[in-house]
Amino acid sequence: MPDGNALPRVLTIAGSDSGGGAGIQADLKAMLANGVHGMSVLTAITAQNSLGVQGAWELPEEQVRAQFRSVVDDIGVDAVKTGMLASASMVRTVASLLRTLPPSVPVVVDPVSVSKHGDALLAADAMDAVRSEIVPLATVLTPNLTELGPVAGVDLETVEDRELAAKALLEAGASWVLVKGGHDVGTAAVDVLHGPDVRRSYSAVRADNRHTHGTGCTLASTIASYLARGYDVPSAVGAAKEYVTGAIAAGFALGAGIGPVDHAWRFRGSGS
Repeated sequence: MPDGNALPRVLTIAGSDSGGGAGIQADLKAMLANGVHGMSVLTAITAQNSLGVQGAWELPEEQVRAQFRSVVDDIGVDAVKTGMLASASMVRTVASLLRTLPPSVPVVVDPVSVSKHGDALLAADAMDAVRSEIVPLATVLTPNLTELGPVAGVDLETVEDRELAAKALLEAGASWVLVKGGHDVGTAAVDVLHGPDVRRSYSAVRADNRHTHGTGCTLASTIASYLARGYDVPSAVGAAKEYVTGAIAAGFALGAGIGPVDHAWRFRGSGS
């Protein structure tokens, strides 16, 4: 965390969502709402709206490296969040950049593989690269139940398999693994944090709202924001869970499909 009155600096390395609900756009909104200065490295550009992803284009490695060095070498960074990495080559590129950061800089990894609408955002052959290159660099890894099995290399047939998958990811090098339960059944959304001799659950009543686009991006970015502010991992996850729960409840219709969560729900709720 920076000295004096400077805002903590958080860098998102992810894809752009032209509809503004997820990706880089959601990350920067979440960071602003949670008291940090957000910065970005774009890995891909998508043509995306409330109905789905109509196209995606990965940026060249040279451009990704230039963005990263431009920001980190001048401004500095107190935490990093990664999102859409698109391909095995991009995963390796981003991993090589993350290794240049001081070990004290926390990295929150959202292993994005599909969009809210089921559109693929990660090449089929890239998950092995995520497991070998990115997972060992993760301070917090935040897979949902769709991503957990593939990134861990474990078939999920029972609840016990989730525990085995989380253990496998810890053994692969992640410091903490947050298994998100938003895709599970039941009246509560339960996320489970696995770490060094720690297993902690975070539960929230499900909102009766289908407008949840950007939930995963927002949660990971908010965790990174609180880590940059000096919170420990369990406290950062708890603060992020509270923020995202409110954002989901306030999600709003936009376009003809699934609308986004409301990153500004706290400000609207205050009447200001």
